[in-house]
Amino acid sequence: MAASGFCLEPGDDVREVREWVHAFARDVIRPAGAEWDEREETPWPIIQEAAKIGLYSLDFFAQQWFEESGLGIPVAFEELFWGDAGIGLSIVGTCLAAAALAANGTPEQAGRWLPEMFGTPQEPRLGAFCASEPDAGSDIGAIRTRAVYDSGDWVLDGVKTWVTNGGIADVHIVVASVDPALGVRGQASFLVPPGTPGLSMGQKFRKHGIRASHTAEVVLDGVRVPGDCLLGGKERLDQRLARARAGERTGEQAALRTFETTRPAVAAMAVGIARAAYEYARDYAGEREQFGRKIGENQAVAFLLAEMATRIEAARLLTWRAAWLARSGRPFDNAEGSMAKLVAGETAVWVTEQAIQILGGAGYTRDHPVERFHRDAKIFTIFEGTSEIQRLIISRAVTGLPVR
Repeated sequence: MAASGFCLEPGDDVREVREWVHAFARDVIRPAGAEWDEREETPWPIIQEAAKIGLYSLDFFAQQWFEESGLGIPVAFEELFWGDAGIGLSIVGTCLAAAALAANGTPEQAGRWLPEMFGTPQEPRLGAFCASEPDAGSDIGAIRTRAVYDSGDWVLDGVKTWVTNGGIADVHIVVASVDPALGVRGQASFLVPPGTPGLSMGQKFRKHGIRASHTAEVVLDGVRVPGDCLLGGKERLDQRLARARAGERTGEQAALRTFETTRPAVAAMAVGIARAAYEYARDYAGEREQFGRKIGENQAVAFLLAEMATRIEAARLLTWRAAWLARSGRPFDNAEGSMAKLVAGETAVWVTEQAIQILGGAGYTRDHPVERFHRDAKIFTIFEGTSEIQRLIISRAVTGLPVR
């Protein structure tokens, strides 16, 4: 499929990947979803199984990321999260750190450190992207973590929070301020190699959903890294800071640049959860009988299922188009990445809630997975930019005004 024109049907290669990932999600991930949700632990055995077959690997994710149509990652992620969101995020969580490295680093840095993030089939490893802080969530310009240049090294101090794989990853990518007076424009990304003194895990969070994915604070106390761990290099940083101090547009924002590239992928995760809940509710409505007939024969239920299916399809198409635009090198002129994440995230929350409603009291118990799907879905209106932030980004894009 040529990237020159958007196509609504994935090519043969993407369909094969979808079937392969779906089989792994169906046979390995989904049967283990409830167990690891209860355990609230990183599902290392499943990550290892994924690594053995090449699903958790730099080669696989890079191949899908650069797939010609742009649909490789959305299709694969939808299937993984159809299996289970918490386990799915444990498998793909490293990709956010990898995207940050690819977006902000030099080719040499990417070639050196991307393999370190994934490890080998025998010994898989993890990466972590550290941006949010206790007082800097949506307001990424309020980051307080400092990076100070000292005798050719950089010294990092601060606390990061809500970090996927935080503290247990082998490679951490940390967004820090090098010139606080410049706000977002004074930030840069730094790579912290495995075993660097001063980096430790703080609080591990017990979460409402995606509980099989590890989320924790990362504490940086005098973390000293070599100068070549500044992503993009010091010369580029110095040039960018000089332009910012002169009041010129720099076009580079370390954290925001990463989030913009990953929004279609995050949207695909939400679509996967929504689809899982819809299919479960649809099948339940076709089997459950009340008042002498299947509950799916009642318009109240049938119309609800129709609305669920329609919203999922719309979210998927927004996601695919945003992914295609990104892969084709086209700009998000109308914030299409944010549109995809906004619609997909809110669709996932709504669809999973309706799935519980269709199952009634049974849907509210852990005997059925829809309550877990609902808990997992909520994060998609919060992380990597809340729904409110997505609306802000979209409104600025479509009006051309500095909406606040």
